Amino acid sequence: MKVYMEVYGCSANVADFEIMVGLLRKSGFQLVRNPKDSDINIAVTCVVKSPTEQRMIHKIKKLQRFSKPLIVAGCMPKAERELVESIAPQASLLGPNSIQKIVDVAKTTLKNERTVFLRDLREPKICLPRIRKNPMVSIVPIAEGCAWRKCTYCIVKFARGKLLSYPIDLITKEIKQSLREGCREIWITGQDTSAYGLDRGTDLAELLREICKIKGKFFLRVGMMNPIYVPKILNKLIKIYKNEKIFNFLHLPVQSGDNDVLKRMNRSYSVEDFKRIVLSFRKKIPKITIATDIICGFPGESEEAFERSMKLIEEIKPDVLNISRFFPRPKTLAKSMKQLPVRKVKERSKEMTVLSKRLYIERNRAWLGWKGEIFIDEKGKNNSWIGRNFAYKPVVVKSDSFLLGKFMDVRVRKVFPTYLEAEKE
Repeated sequence: MKVYMEVYGCSANVADFEIMVGLLRKSGFQLVRNPKDSDINIAVTCVVKSPTEQRMIHKIKKLQRFSKPLIVAGCMPKAERELVESIAPQASLLGPNSIQKIVDVAKTTLKNERTVFLRDLREPKICLPRIRKNPMVSIVPIAEGCAWRKCTYCIVKFARGKLLSYPIDLITKEIKQSLREGCREIWITGQDTSAYGLDRGTDLAELLREICKIKGKFFLRVGMMNPIYVPKILNKLIKIYKNEKIFNFLHLPVQSGDNDVLKRMNRSYSVEDFKRIVLSFRKKIPKITIATDIICGFPGESEEAFERSMKLIEEIKPDVLNISRFFPRPKTLAKSMKQLPVRKVKERSKEMTVLSKRLYIERNRAWLGWKGEIFIDEKGKNNSWIGRNFAYKPVVVKSDSFLLGKFMDVRVRKVFPTYLEAEKE
């Protein structure tokens, strides 16, 4: 049987997609590139923001027009089942914590039997068949769900559930298999990697130590960490981050530079806590790439609060700043709070975007003339290739040769806000 699949959202969603494709392929399904050529269509959805939700609605409606069996998978059917059923009443539903059942759900759906499987299996989604979107990159889930689950704006907690950390031996087994299959870049992912092990009597630093013992040449990218749990393992994390196998890359979302807003978000850390973590990493690892997130226009964010966020970003000078306009999400406490005018939220988002672009180029100038090794992990436009250096900085190299999967020595000749341009040495 022929199946068409598309995926949206975070790296955890992409990992789910790859596993689902792997399980379907093993069961005899053939993947096709066009939904009109398939026997069944599957959408792996994301629901984190309102604009994303609207895009998912559009995509689901578009797939329905082909009048073929449809499965809506991912976060949307679990977090907003009623909405999905209102726009696709005949579609089968599959939750993010039950993707192991994709073959069964696909087979019953092909028989025109609508199936709803949204139960959390509480089983590791690891060491399963997989077809990767990028053959050079292995996305390895280390946990499912969230340990905190109290942020007042988050809808994902209703989809992904509570924390379930996977055993270290299974994670290392998955990575070893990835390396045997040719991957040289490993992304460990989860809703909050810093919470890893809280339910198993271990922690992220211990996991990283075990991963770094694996033989072979590869780079490890550690996924997003909330500042809530990092302080308990800060010194251990910094120590293991010095290992040459770990990208000097820290994704630490602050969300606001104002402590009162953070309290309304129920983030359970302060601006000072965030700064302490960033400065501690930079003191020991000066070249580390810092990525953070900001929500503009959260309910109760005054002009003074927004200015404090601007001041924090100016002070920290992150290499990557993910800026989100606040949108109230269903079932969340923030939805019942008094909302700021949409125009004001847009203005703040634009102002912060201007600041971020100035800081990007300022940070990247420090890399001008840098010489070192990169790993080519992506094909760029035309005759360009994108690699990553030890700090996970994107480095563009132009070449007519096929470079995907190559390690190469380069020298940075130009810098741009979001990438470096280099020549082969």
